[in-house]
Formats: sequence, C-alpha cells, structure tokens
Amino acid sequence: MGILFFAGIGQVLLCLTPLSAGALNRWYKHNHGLPARIIVYRDGVGDGQLKTLIDYEVPQLLASVTDASSNTSPRLSVIVVRRRCTPRFLTESGRTLENPPLGTVVDLEATRPEWYDFYLISQVARQGTVNPTYYNVIYDDNGLKPDHMQRLTFKLCHLYYNWPGLISVPAPCQYARKLTFLVAQSIHKEPSLELANSLFYL
Repeated sequence: MGILFFAGIGQVLLCLTPLSAGALNRWYKHNHGLPARIIVYRDGVGDGQLKTLIDYEVPQLLASVTDASSNTSPRLSVIVVRRRCTPRFLTESGRTLENPPLGTVVDLEATRPEWYDFYLISQVARQGTVNPTYYNVIYDDNGLKPDHMQRLTFKLCHLYYNWPGLISVPAPCQYARKLTFLVAQSIHKEPSLELANSLFYL
C-alpha cells in the first residue's frame, strides 16, 4: 500500500475507511475472524470539532466495519481523549486537600448531562495538583456499562511499554502519538511495511 494523502477538516481525517479496513484485514489474517468489539480512542480533538467528528469519522469507521464482515459486524465505540483540561479535583484528608487516588473517576457534577463523558485520574503528581484526562464517548454500539468503559480505559493506561508505571492516556493513544512524531520529524515518508508488526517507533 502506498502513502495515503488525505484531506482534513482541522484534525478530522477523511481517509479512515481504507486505513481501518486494512487493520481489520490484518486482524482477520492472524486471528481467522473479526474482533467482537472495536473501541477507538481518538486523541487531538476539541469540543468544537465533535460534531464534525461524528459526521465524518464515525461513518467511515462504520463503513469499514460493515465492509469487512459478511455475517455479524463487530460492535464499535469511539471515545475522544483530551489530555489538557482545566478542571482539577482534590479530596479532603482531615484539614488538608490532597490529590485523588489513582483510578478516580469523576462522571457527575463536573461533566455535561447531555454527553457520555468522564474524567479519569491515571497519573501521580509528585508536585502540585494532578491533571485529569477527559474522555467523551461520542459513539457507542458496544453497550458497555459506564463502569466497564472506565475500567477498561484505566487498565489501558498501564500498558505502555516504554514506561513501567501509568501514563495519562490509554496506551494506543501514546503509541499513535510517538509514531506520528517520528514520521513527521525524522522519516518524512511512510515507514516500511516490514516494520508494521514491531514497535520500532518507541
């Protein structure tokens, strides 16, 4: 496959159908079947782009899932991840305030009632207040309970190979960030397909 040039609306991708179809074909080749559930963590999108994301990217992902399956389609969830957010959360400990413990989820009061969103504390702040990560589930066909979605998200923050502890976002987001940085800053072209099954960008 050659280099895919895509038109973008801000950071909204218009080439997801061939990319996700290629990933599903690769999965099928190694596992002799499609995954039952697909959960996409989408980083780098602001609140103002959510409608555009729903109108452009989600239909592309759905089309690739439908095209790849002849019988039953895998279920799909799309979650927007935002690293930089302004809210800070503290817990009371006697007369002092402390950072919340790891794994703390805030999905009431500070969230918007019309959205399926939550904040997650997945890092330790050695100094100052901890920075939560914001998640907004913009499409959900999986029917997972919010508690299960939040637990899965937290567990994925443990799976980044380059760091022995937790990171602020799910590992797939950090892998994507590292790969795009390497390609943009150093390689300036599509990496060799021979490297596709390795984490060469770490």
